[in-house]
Amino acid sequence: MLTRLDEHFKDSREGQEAAAILQSCVHCGFCTAACPTYRLLGDERDGPRGRIYLIKAMLEGEPATERTQSHLDRCLGCRACESACPSGVRYGRLADLARGIIEEQRSRPAMERLERKLLRMFLPYPSRFAPWVGLARRLRPLLPAVLRNKLPPASGTPPWPPARHRRTMLALGGCVQPVLAPSIDATAARVLDRFGISLIRVPASGCCGALSHHLGAHGEGLDFMRRNVDAWWPAIEAGAEAIVITASGCGVVVKEYGELLRDDPAYADKAARVSELARDLSEVVAAEDWTSLAPLATRRIAFQSPCTLQHGQHLDGVVEALLQRLGFELTPVADAALCCGSAGTYSLLQPELSSRLRDDKLRNLEAGEPEVIATANIGCLLQLASGTRRPVRHWVELLDRC
Repeated sequence: MLTRLDEHFKDSREGQEAAAILQSCVHCGFCTAACPTYRLLGDERDGPRGRIYLIKAMLEGEPATERTQSHLDRCLGCRACESACPSGVRYGRLADLARGIIEEQRSRPAMERLERKLLRMFLPYPSRFAPWVGLARRLRPLLPAVLRNKLPPASGTPPWPPARHRRTMLALGGCVQPVLAPSIDATAARVLDRFGISLIRVPASGCCGALSHHLGAHGEGLDFMRRNVDAWWPAIEAGAEAIVITASGCGVVVKEYGELLRDDPAYADKAARVSELARDLSEVVAAEDWTSLAPLATRRIAFQSPCTLQHGQHLDGVVEALLQRLGFELTPVADAALCCGSAGTYSLLQPELSSRLRDDKLRNLEAGEPEVIATANIGCLLQLASGTRRPVRHWVELLDRC
């Protein structure tokens, strides 16, 4: 796709990177059939190809308009289009670059600015977020449905095994997950302990930076990334094997730290090393010796593979193989490549579209009459649980029972 960058972007790293991505697009349209929002709305501008044209026009000098902003806001960032693209167009990166440009050029209405600012002020900080979650649980009947349905009941945190093995891996502290589902990381630590691996909590690590980055606050997102690099670095130098991430949405971002911080001379090399060490939990478990694990009696499981696992990290099929190896029966799931509608803060900022996508996904997941729905990302877990009475679990919680 021929692109003539406006003078404002011609000499910028972001403009040149965006132009290179645009030039790889051949207009074929394979991406449109894979796009959840295009399938729902039928508007070319709500599919990847249409959004690419809007971004191209902006980079060539047309002002960022409300139309461009709204169509990009409706993008889930699921990257299903990347999996379908025969030309390797990095649409997810292009969309992130465009969001940053739009946030600089065009002011949002006051209520939108406030909503996004509050999300960035509270969700990435467990110490700020947790008190509000406690208050929300007490006021649950009064909450709007979009919030009430996503609020899980309070649960205790299982004990974290002591560090007792020579092999050590590091955990991502996270933000939303330790507040709403603290059992997931503790369960992962217990499973890895059985494999002879100590999963080490690093108190100074926290939000991966995805929330701010995907909302166009790129500088803020990079600060979160630098903080995590600093928190992990002493343990990396001491020989930690890997950085284990139990939320696939965070994992895809940590694996991109090297790229996102490549222009920072103080962090470029360290961030590249962090990305090399980043592993989704499924990658770690799949590589270990399973002889000590006993298969369970068959249970019917529907596995929802998060977009960040299959399209972002290209690990589609890894968790499914683990579950089948342990005796679980996986039910077929139609349109498994389509997003559930969670997509970070999308379910809060685009509740109507998000709910339609969730309902479609649940219809496909429940068609096989599973006993349990399993997933690999906290956002997907909360999203799916808000629309079904079937239990929804992180897959490691099923593995823990073996």
